Amino acid sequence: MSGQLLSPEKPAFQPEWALENVRMTFFKCVRWQVEETMDPINCPYHYFCDSTYPGNYPPVVDILLLLFATASYLGILVFTAMEISGGRSFHQTRRYLLPTGPVSLPVILLALAKGRRINTIFSLSSVGPAILQLLHISALAFDTEADSDIKYAFFEASTISGILHASLYLDSVILPYYTGFDALVSSTFSGECISCVCRKEVLVVGGMLVSYRGWSATTFLVVGTLCLRIICRLTADDKGKTTIFIKCVHSLGDGIQGVKRDAAMIYHKTGCSYM
Repeated sequence: MSGQLLSPEKPAFQPEWALENVRMTFFKCVRWQVEETMDPINCPYHYFCDSTYPGNYPPVVDILLLLFATASYLGILVFTAMEISGGRSFHQTRRYLLPTGPVSLPVILLALAKGRRINTIFSLSSVGPAILQLLHISALAFDTEADSDIKYAFFEASTISGILHASLYLDSVILPYYTGFDALVSSTFSGECISCVCRKEVLVVGGMLVSYRGWSATTFLVVGTLCLRIICRLTADDKGKTTIFIKCVHSLGDGIQGVKRDAAMIYHKTGCSYM
């Protein structure tokens, strides 16, 4: 392939390549390969897509996720208005309806974990950051209502683990998308294949055009705030605070270890380390 690179009889963009197919190939690529080039001046780095993720889910999945995200956003607005107005409190109902609640949070995690295939009507790489921000807002704006310190620590630790997993799953969706976007915008087609491009610089994970990441300082600041909230709640009552705090830290540590294991599996499967 390298010997024919940029040959005059092989135009850079073949007319039989549909623009939509080219775009989807770049955005759905999970592993980019670099190969030797015979033209180190005009094409010092030659890349091609080695693997793409499977096809998309039916449109009904996109619609259901959009409705769910909209309902979660409206739920936050309603509960915020109720808190400000000082009206009737629905603590038990609120706990289950918030995005960080025991019902909504697993649904959001499942959607983000399968997010690469939610791309029929809209791309989850576009709305995923907004969903993660909903989790941040929900966790910070509404404190967990629990009648005991043990339950409070357990619910907050579960929320922390969920936010960390959500940010990790979001990165598994947006990093291949941003990498393909960089490869499509900042490269020139070599004409060898539908995804073969020449670049002047190395193609890095996530690209250089968009700097947003789910696994970011913002996420860790939110997690740190929740941890401080747990500490303040537990240290407010001297009775049994040491035992409860140890259990909370142990539960949180198990959640973080699970995040690390999932991180290794996700980055291995998605091929986010491009060769």
